[in-house]
Amino acid sequence: MLQVARLAPNLLHESADRVADFLRDQLNPDGGGKDRAGTSDLYYTVFVLEALTALRVELPIESVRAYLTNFGGGDELDLIHLSCLVRCWANLPDDGVSSKNAMKILDRLSAYRSEDGGYAAEPGEQSGTVYHCFLALGMYQDLDTAMPDPDGLIRCIDTLKTGDGAYANDKELALGTTPTTAAAATLLRHSNKPVPKELGEWMLACCHSEGGFLAFPNAPLPDLLSTATALHALSGMHVDLDGVKEQCLDFLDTLWTGKSFCGHWADDFEDSEYTYYALLALGHLSL
Repeated sequence: MLQVARLAPNLLHESADRVADFLRDQLNPDGGGKDRAGTSDLYYTVFVLEALTALRVELPIESVRAYLTNFGGGDELDLIHLSCLVRCWANLPDDGVSSKNAMKILDRLSAYRSEDGGYAAEPGEQSGTVYHCFLALGMYQDLDTAMPDPDGLIRCIDTLKTGDGAYANDKELALGTTPTTAAAATLLRHSNKPVPKELGEWMLACCHSEGGFLAFPNAPLPDLLSTATALHALSGMHVDLDGVKEQCLDFLDTLWTGKSFCGHWADDFEDSEYTYYALLALGHLSL
């Protein structure tokens, strides 16, 4: 994702500097990224660091390192924030999780393995989710460690396919969502498994007539998360994006504030998370 997001300045041109200024302001003095209340949060720190790295902006290494060091091996973190800790360290050049903390993190990660072979939000669950499987695979990659029983991940994902040909995060859901389907397609591809072309057709059908992708069929409006993840998955599947490119660029333009991006038409909050997703989307649309 980061490699593609690096291409965003090809379309941002001189506006890339304004985006960089916005992102710098999203780091608190303690080195953490601001959440919507302005408090440092690992989740938002990931997006700030990834976006600044994509724009080739020098990071304030010392303050970020100090912030991350406070979390040690992530003993008090849930799986989402544990994955954020690992990804944040991966963004620091010549740095990384210490071998001692890496062992702790891998041990904690194994506790989130669900009985069906996937990964879940809580330890001891029977069923995993596509989202938590996606996070787990990323953690193993960042820690340069092979995932135990990788086929278990695929078994879990297979149980989450919905009747409409997409994927959902819960086996009880009848309809899939775009971000979940995009994550499933990406997981299959990274696991060297065939990605059914029907997934691409399903995602393309979620493209709004005025640009952007819907989170699910008949959703009231498109959003930036669905748009970025769909474009990333479709590109990975080598699906031709020419038919949606101009509409998606128009959609992104409607979310541009002059220095950052909002998440959707009903949102007027400037946000580092959605600004990162905009960079990812722009990177794919620049190809």
